[in-house]
Order: sequence, then C-alpha cells, then structure tokens
Amino acid sequence: MSRAYIIRRLLLAIPSLLAISVILFTVLALAPGDPFGELATNPNVPPAVQAALRAKFGLDDPIWLRYVHWLVEMLHGDWGFSFASRIDVETLIMQRLPVTIAVLGSAQILAILVALPVGVLSATRPYSLFDQVANTLAFVGFSLPTFFTGLLLILLFSIQLHWLPFVFRTNLSSTGLTWVWEEIRQSIMPVLVLGLFQGASLVRYVRSAMLDVIRLDYVTTARSKGIGARHVLIRHVVRNGLIPVVTLVAVQLPIVFGGAIITEQIFRVPGIGSLLIDAILANDTPVVMGVTFVFACLVVLFNLIADLLYVWLDPRIAYR
Repeated sequence: MSRAYIIRRLLLAIPSLLAISVILFTVLALAPGDPFGELATNPNVPPAVQAALRAKFGLDDPIWLRYVHWLVEMLHGDWGFSFASRIDVETLIMQRLPVTIAVLGSAQILAILVALPVGVLSATRPYSLFDQVANTLAFVGFSLPTFFTGLLLILLFSIQLHWLPFVFRTNLSSTGLTWVWEEIRQSIMPVLVLGLFQGASLVRYVRSAMLDVIRLDYVTTARSKGIGARHVLIRHVVRNGLIPVVTLVAVQLPIVFGGAIITEQIFRVPGIGSLLIDAILANDTPVVMGVTFVFACLVVLFNLIADLLYVWLDPRIAYR
C-alpha cells in the first residue's frame, strides 16, 4: 500500500467529516432546549447579563453563521466552552477520552480473543456438539442487551459475592501494584459486558466466513499436497477468512460506542459516553457536538485501519 493511497483516503475523509459536522450542528441547533435556560429563571442574573452571554456565544445568530464560527474555531483548536462544567470542551473530552479508549480497546481485544477460536473451531466441526453449544451461547449473548448483562454482573459479583466494585473510581488512593490491581478489578465488569456482547455477535460471522473459505478449491489442493491440517487452517483458511470479519469490526464500531454509552452509565465509568449523556441532560450543546464529532472521527480512523489490515491479510489486494 502506497503512501499516496493513505494520503488520498485521509483527504477523502475530510468531506465526510464536514458533512457529518453540518448534520450534527443543524440537528443540535434545531433541537428543543436552551443552554442558558436556567439563567432565564434565575432572578439573581440580570437580563443585561443574560443578553451579553447570549451575544458572546452567538446563540441568537443564524444557524449557518454559528456553524461557520464553530468550524473556524475548531480548526484553530478551540472546540467551544462547556456551559455546565465551565471549562473548555477539548479539555473536558481529553480528560474522559483515555478511559473510554482503554475500556473499549480492552473489550474489543476480549471480543476478538473469544470470537476467533470459537468461530474457527465451530467451522472446522460444523453441526457438532461444540458448534451447537457455541451457536446457542452466541445467540443468547447477542440477544441480551448490555444494560441487562451489566445489572446481572453487579448482582452476582458485587452484591452477592462482594468480589468486584460496581462503581468505577478515578480517585484511587493506592499506589504501585495495588493501584494497578484496583484498576483491573473495577474494569473487569465493564470490559466483560462490552467484550462478550461484541464477541457473541462476531462468533457467528467468523464461523460463516471460515466455512466459506474451507470449501474453496485452494484449501482442498493444499490438503491434497500433504500439508498439515493446522498449517492449512492457520495459513490459508483463517488468514483469508478474516477479511470480512475485519470489515464487520470496522462497520460495527458505532454500535460498540452506543453500548459503551450505556455501560458507562451503569458502572459510572467517567468516559465520554457518560459525558455525552450528562451534556444532553444539561442542554450543553458544545459538549454534545464535540463528543459526537470525536465518535465520527474515530469511526473514520478505524475504517482506514481496516483497509490497512486488508493488505496484510491478503497481499493480492493492492491499493493504488
């Protein structure tokens, strides 16, 4: 894959992000609610001060003019000001983003570690007892919503067994290895909820992709040449069968973000998902705009990473 292709893909992402930002900004501008609604009912704030604040943030300007101002300021690194938290939006997001990336990244790794071996083994032994049990558990795991699974884990591991904390804390007083262990303990349930839900959906796709590849002629030819079954499976079947799975992981990333928003609310994880919910409830439109735009950028980024993985999985694919 040439550097020119990567640059071209990044340039093509600019119109997509601009279109996404226009839609998001317009929807938020037309949505009911006023960021300064509390000031209007506060007798301690004079009307002149209210009018000055609205003029400062351009809340009474036309939507297109407000969008242009937001875009220009965003390109200069100023994403706006949070009316609820009284700090800059970019500072607020950067405080929460590492936690969300850590939880989502761990959950995705868990999902892949579960889905790949289970899906591959199910494909090599179709309609066996293992295949039927794996498919049944996958259907159950995919059917249960994350908020229900999260509540079950809290009831079992926190309330009944007292093994794990059900509230994510950022102000841990411990240090060293004790701090690492406490971080792991409080991250186990959020990661399990997201990882097993995503892994259950991936198992079915991995199994289907591997079954399609196993029936191809070149796999039969490799076996007829006396190549070991494990080598054929890893070298020829799994590597080529992962291409549609990589596509699915990239496409389903918005669904993972949606599940993260719910999971962060259940376990009180201080990530950008819970920040988005708090901002929506407070009519804090600059924060809502910033968080949703970050989600859009991450989706575009992971789709680019998926394209890069295609070439590594199948060298026959060439981008020019």
